[in-house]
Amino acid sequence: MRLEKIITLANQKVMLRFSAMERSLRATGCNLPLLVIPYDNERFDLPANAIWWELPEVRNLLAEHRSHPMTAKYQCFTTANYQFVDSDVIFLRNPEEVLAQQTGFITSCGHWGSPDHTFTEASLKVLKKISTCWQTLVFNAGQFACDRALYSLTDLEKQCRDPRYVDTCLKFPFHDQPGTVLLANLSGVHIYNLTLPPVSMESTWAGSYPDDNFAAYWQNEERKPYLVHWAGCDITVPRPIDRLFLDYFTEDERRLWQQEAAENLARKVRRQRSLKTKLRKLAHASQAFMSEWKR
Repeated sequence: MRLEKIITLANQKVMLRFSAMERSLRATGCNLPLLVIPYDNERFDLPANAIWWELPEVRNLLAEHRSHPMTAKYQCFTTANYQFVDSDVIFLRNPEEVLAQQTGFITSCGHWGSPDHTFTEASLKVLKKISTCWQTLVFNAGQFACDRALYSLTDLEKQCRDPRYVDTCLKFPFHDQPGTVLLANLSGVHIYNLTLPPVSMESTWAGSYPDDNFAAYWQNEERKPYLVHWAGCDITVPRPIDRLFLDYFTEDERRLWQQEAAENLARKVRRQRSLKTKLRKLAHASQAFMSEWKR
């Protein structure tokens, strides 16, 4: 695969994450154009060699169905020779070099071992018809690359609107992952996960490295992950590997990050207190009901 561009999805809220991702990419020596799909209308000033990228046809389709904003990344399927990453990623190695010998649709996550959240009830039936080893064909929708366009704009819209797939692709309310996985598989492209043989790359998920010895897994350069993804990681729970991410911040940005983490922790504590209060009230109501019933 000869990469021509890096694509991501962002808005003002994730600007800190985006900044770390972009700086880590450039630190690897990759100077490819960075195309930024807008998550919503909250945009920010982009660095050099980066542009906002939005296809009106895709935007209108998603707006019509009030689809989750993350489904905007479907427009990646209409172009070729790209690496897509969510904003909560940093690069450890130049993706141009890592993917140079790969072809087709390339992923690098461990969802084959834990396929939850990659399908809906309807899309699982489709995946099982494609392969008895369907688990190897699912992936984290926050990191993938492809050397070809999988759909024209017309065909992408047609596939998404298909009554068999519309609930997964356009109406799933939580995120884009089942739709992204389904669309890639329906295209017929060969899907290969770098964490499987023959490459057997070490985990690209930050959550796989809870201790300080994460670098010990990366002695073999060929198996060292070329990116690390913080998908689903709670930023209020610090991990030693977080320093790879934090090292790309200025002092002011680090303070903003610490403030964001503190605000998230405060919200989490409030939710926990609210839940405890609701459970306590429910328990009291249940006891009162039982007492009244026994009379």
